[in-house]
Amino acid sequence: MFKKILIANRGEIAVRIMRTCKEMGIATVAVYSDADQQALHALEADEAVAIGPSEPSQSYLDIERIVAAVKQTGAEAVHPGYGFLAENADFAARCEREGIVFIGPPARVIRNLGDKIIARQIMQKGGVPIIPGMLETAQNPAAWLVHAEQIGFPLLIKAAAGGGGKGMRIVHHPGELAEACQAAAREAAAAFGDGTVYLEKFLPKSRHVEIQILADGQGHTIHLFERECSIQRRHQKIIEETPSPALTPALRAAMGRAAVAAARAAGYVNAGTVEFILDPEGRFYFLEVNTRLQVEHPITEMITGLDLVRHQIEIAAGRPLTLTQEEVHGRGHAIECRIYAEDPAQNFMPSPGRIAFLREPTGPGVRNDCGVYAGFEVPVEYDPILSKLVVHAETRELATRRMIRALASYAVLGVQTPIDFLLDVLASAPFQAGETYTDFIATHFADWSPDRKVLELAAIACVADAMAPKGRPAGRASEAAAHPGPWRTLNHWRL
Repeated sequence: MFKKILIANRGEIAVRIMRTCKEMGIATVAVYSDADQQALHALEADEAVAIGPSEPSQSYLDIERIVAAVKQTGAEAVHPGYGFLAENADFAARCEREGIVFIGPPARVIRNLGDKIIARQIMQKGGVPIIPGMLETAQNPAAWLVHAEQIGFPLLIKAAAGGGGKGMRIVHHPGELAEACQAAAREAAAAFGDGTVYLEKFLPKSRHVEIQILADGQGHTIHLFERECSIQRRHQKIIEETPSPALTPALRAAMGRAAVAAARAAGYVNAGTVEFILDPEGRFYFLEVNTRLQVEHPITEMITGLDLVRHQIEIAAGRPLTLTQEEVHGRGHAIECRIYAEDPAQNFMPSPGRIAFLREPTGPGVRNDCGVYAGFEVPVEYDPILSKLVVHAETRELATRRMIRALASYAVLGVQTPIDFLLDVLASAPFQAGETYTDFIATHFADWSPDRKVLELAAIACVADAMAPKGRPAGRASEAAAHPGPWRTLNHWRL
């Protein structure tokens, strides 16, 4: 087993990986940019190495600086987390050449699955159902139109490289196609350095359902059930749950078998996620493979009791999986809400700034993977995720109630968060009925705005807290203990 691992990431995912490493007796190395000198991940690690300016291209995305940090500290392996270099085939290949263990799939697999057209070709050969669409590239409007007429409208333009909603457009009519393809190509080139786009059939009223897989180096592959990830903003997930309210036991088994077949067709090793689109008739189609740990992995851990990071590390160390498919069981229901520094009333625009106050929710079945603390300055340069709030309960109804209670007690001052928005989503009739489709927010919450009364109450609470007596008078209980302040006694509030 490894003695020291470098985590080539930041924020909550770096902190989460470190905690498993510590449980395994493995020393951890953090890397940090100028903006992250006082970041929680840099403070929690056994060692921390400065890797450059705040600009990601000169720090967290700089392969040379990361490799130099590995050599400087004597780390034997690198865990990339998610984002940054996690799905960068060049980084994985460089690690392989340097004799550094990359905790993830081989570079060849990352490269093949990172190109969505090649990935579609692999899945078609492996017998995995794919969405009707292009299996080769095209570079001009005339060729796009020929393919579009074969596929049929509405259709989806997608970037061949990358993801996260970049380079993606829905087209309903032939007259929109050329301009939309060109705009998508420009966006993809800016985001991923590759402007190649392709066309797929757009499936309205669909769900985004993904299957977690584990595969060792000895050819043993299993799945750990599904995650429902349909509630998204700008094609990025904000609420995930498992089990999916849409899956029957038979459909769950079929999608699990397809995910395992996809992993085997690609020669996959380590943890990964096979994503599918599920249509209203119960037909599912391959979407893509995420060749890394997913943001939403905690809900799988909650229902299975398995530590996915530990399995990643053990597989990377050459150990075989000790689990068979029959030994994997799911219990109860889990929900994750992503807590970002962003303003849902302003189209989810980032809200960087100093966190003035932070109180995390606690209680039975509540887990908060947090990467910040009160006083930390949320940088403008990076993805503004603060934490992943996860709950687990016996049923979906109970899990929903538990998440509402946890969100209502989550206190963040200094930056905007979507907590109010998430509360309204969870309390809505469509969510509680399990009617969670990929157009959920556009359909039900396009004109959402926060409750002004709550904002006024929070302002009053701030004044009351500022004017309250502080300190512990000698010989008797403190005023602070007798009057704990509005943040502990009010119900949900927000600034």
